Amino acid sequence: MMKTNLPRTLGVLLALALPAVAASQPQRFEITRAASPVQVDALLDEPAWQQATVIPVDHQWFPNDTEAAPVQTTALVTYDDERLYIAFRAADPDPSLIRARYADRDEPTDDDTVGFMIDPFHDGRRGFQFRINPLGVQMDAVNSDVEGSEDFSWDAIWESAGRITAEGYVVEVALPFRQLRFPAGDAVQTWGFMATRDWPRSLRHRMRSFVMDLNRNCLICQFSELTGLEKMQTGRNLEITPTLTGHRSEERQGYPDGRFESTGDDLEPGLSARWGVTPNIALNLAVNPDFSQVEADSAQLDVNERFALFFPEKRPFFLEGADFFETPINLVFTRTVADPVAGLKVTGKQGVHAFGAFFAEDRINNLILPGSQSARLASIDQDVTSGTLRYRRDLGATSNLGVLWAGREADGYFNHVAGIDGVYRITDSDSVRYQAVGSTTRYPDAFARARRQPVGSFDGFTGGVSYHHEDRDWTWHVDAQEIGPDFRADSGFADRVGVRTVGGYLERQLRGGPGAWYSNLSFYLGADGTEEVDGAFNEWGTDLVATYRGPRQSEVRVAFAPNQEHFQGVTYHNTRQSVFGSFQPFGGSTVSLQVRWGEDIDVANSRAGDYVMLTPSVDLRLGRHLQGNLSWIHQTFDVHGGRLFTVDLAQSRMLYHFNSRTFLRAIFQYEWLERDPRLYRDPVEAETEDLLTQFLFSYRLNAQTVFLLGYSDSRLGVEPVDLTQTGRTVFLKIGYAFLL
Repeated sequence: MMKTNLPRTLGVLLALALPAVAASQPQRFEITRAASPVQVDALLDEPAWQQATVIPVDHQWFPNDTEAAPVQTTALVTYDDERLYIAFRAADPDPSLIRARYADRDEPTDDDTVGFMIDPFHDGRRGFQFRINPLGVQMDAVNSDVEGSEDFSWDAIWESAGRITAEGYVVEVALPFRQLRFPAGDAVQTWGFMATRDWPRSLRHRMRSFVMDLNRNCLICQFSELTGLEKMQTGRNLEITPTLTGHRSEERQGYPDGRFESTGDDLEPGLSARWGVTPNIALNLAVNPDFSQVEADSAQLDVNERFALFFPEKRPFFLEGADFFETPINLVFTRTVADPVAGLKVTGKQGVHAFGAFFAEDRINNLILPGSQSARLASIDQDVTSGTLRYRRDLGATSNLGVLWAGREADGYFNHVAGIDGVYRITDSDSVRYQAVGSTTRYPDAFARARRQPVGSFDGFTGGVSYHHEDRDWTWHVDAQEIGPDFRADSGFADRVGVRTVGGYLERQLRGGPGAWYSNLSFYLGADGTEEVDGAFNEWGTDLVATYRGPRQSEVRVAFAPNQEHFQGVTYHNTRQSVFGSFQPFGGSTVSLQVRWGEDIDVANSRAGDYVMLTPSVDLRLGRHLQGNLSWIHQTFDVHGGRLFTVDLAQSRMLYHFNSRTFLRAIFQYEWLERDPRLYRDPVEAETEDLLTQFLFSYRLNAQTVFLLGYSDSRLGVEPVDLTQTGRTVFLKIGYAFLL
């Protein structure tokens, strides 16, 4: 049996406070104030650019770090009181092959791009990333070495322009200081800095402005230094965005022949605001916010699933400083806040201290009811108040220790979780991550009895520890976690409780050199095991994976996964296999196919079965303006006695961009499910169909100033009724950001 003494292990880890491992001295660039005003037009004809600091982007790190950069790139940097200015001259031996398309922000990551990352606090932990394609389309993200994350959902307001030339392309950027966080004061500041370029051809070549040591398991900690910045001004640093949101929804009353009746006809004002209290502290406020989604989530198959499906956060209010709230165990999952009346958030960093807090008043209480073998989603129709407090202290150069509290309260209900977590970096390649959390919960009595949950208040505990090693050639990882049966994290995403788990993996990377038949080869071996907290067997599994990457940005991955699973008193011996392949036949368009097959559990009827799943997909890039994605999931599941079900899920997302600010988008999602009712214990429909369509016109002046007009409808078919419209909605949103 797997036994762990997590409190003792965590105590030992918390006692570690050794100095960080010494690193090589970074390269330093000194910049000066702009010699003239700068107009962002990608011409670079102002005197400011003639005197700007020159930073070469000449070190290739992918597909290998042993060759010189295949193309020449130069970054130019200067600043004035209110903005940081960065320009790029990107040479290309054949400009006709440059990949550039009009797209919505954060979309064209597969294009030719240049970019930069800055670490204003110069602490090697968190960086702001900005990338631009040759047409000036913007991408921005927050990167965290602490969490190993790259979050493109963060959006700033900045200017960019791009221009393709006979020699390659030119990009120009103006980044307002008010959009950043940096140390307060008028003294000369030194920031971490990196310039980048991606050059995608048959192979994707990636370059940086410094030599990346791949034996160090961090990126931001290796940045060069950008010094000379002083007396930057942020003005009032106030951003106010009033919105007007309207929608009209109708639903069919009585399927399939009922009349359509209005279920919502609203035109509501809203307000969101961001105030930079100081250069390093931001306050966000949302009153009657429009938190509706103007884009449908990518549909996921929920047939024969035991646990809840995870959908990422997309709403701007929750994305500000979201990485501050990340912990190894997901205690903050803001999509549980479904329909808030208002929200308030503050995040900031002062020296070695990082902190954050947010509060929201919600009109509905969404929950996950977890278990050791399955989980269910539930909602309580009641107002609920939720809040989160976070504090994290830097230790040494790259380690940290944090505490977090998250709570929710309503009539007859509460859930509070509190705990500690941290990262201790032992060497440049090795780190330990740990967390210990306790919870106390009470459900409304009637709800608890109906859902077979504990009645009255109850307490739970979870904790985990992991060790991670990563260098140029090898990655290995081991972890252990225990989750008590009464642990609940209703503000997070904790869908499994009452188990102990241990696991680990080992991966070997091989990088191809000049003329090699591959650009990258990797071999992966992983294993994990789970038992109930009372010692009963739950499951174990292994994964063996081999991956090839080569010309035409091709990838082939083969996986073999034997495992055992215990479900409702029966142990199942399952073996699963998969093969994945993709390549780019032309111009950045990608064709892929995944095939998965093997043995699985028929969850609805508690028996063994065999499945086959096919997932073809095409990402289309047709010229500068038209792009889209077509995907299809086809799954069959067989049990003793015949075919239990066949399910098809087809999705299409097509966009036409008139320019970098305006697009028209169409989304289609169709699911068809055919079942054999004779093979089910409980009654089921023999055949059902669902169709979702959505159309959206978008004009976006910047990240917060938008005009959106959309239409969506839903259709349902249940044998013998064909697809019949069941609902329709017209959506309008106008928002304008005032920068003060």
